[in-house]
Amino acid sequence: MDQQLAPLVLGTGAGKRHVLHTHGYGFLRPQSAVVQRGEERVQPRSTARPAPDPVEERRRLVRVVREQPNGAPFRADMKAVGRQGDWESRTDAKVPAPAEIAARLGIAEGELCVRTTYEFLADGRPVQLSTSWEPYDLTAGTLVVLPEGGPHAGAGVVNRMAAIGITVGHAVEQPEPRQATAEEASLLGIQKAALVTHIRRTYYSDEGRPVETADIVVPAAHCEIVYEIPINR
Repeated sequence: MDQQLAPLVLGTGAGKRHVLHTHGYGFLRPQSAVVQRGEERVQPRSTARPAPDPVEERRRLVRVVREQPNGAPFRADMKAVGRQGDWESRTDAKVPAPAEIAARLGIAEGELCVRTTYEFLADGRPVQLSTSWEPYDLTAGTLVVLPEGGPHAGAGVVNRMAAIGITVGHAVEQPEPRQATAEEASLLGIQKAALVTHIRRTYYSDEGRPVETADIVVPAAHCEIVYEIPINR
């Protein structure tokens, strides 16, 4: 698969930056950071969100998946449909990889990863969830170890990896329908067991090494998935 697919885990860094010197790196964003048992955690904002509007739930959002070297694809897609795009994130820097994630990243089960969870918002309402995993040994000790922290915060997988000399050659996405879990339904403001599109996305270096994998969840009633595939001549 040779298409370039957009990183869906870009961040905004809303609010003040907080400096964390635990491993000699980084600004953490968004609003608060704590250290617990040697792990760096980025806490999401605790702002109240409007409840889903039944009329809004019936409107379809088009998410065009594409690579954007400058700016966030999610914001651009929301702007295209007249909405304000934003997101919140939380990062745990040293999380043992579960079996499925380890297989997708080509590492041993239990090896440490950087895990970042995202809630993507349109006009303040949650419309998409994402959980991103990166091998810790790939970025440990660099300025890009935290996807939403440091000078490359919110730059996306492709640009962050380029900053440490790794060229991302392609990405693979595997979408499939399923029912939302209770937690997903609560976060997205949808009915329990409502249909969602679950996308497993993995970025690969030009040498074939997986450098990031993510689970993306989109409510089927809210969004349709549209892929924009560049043609190289």
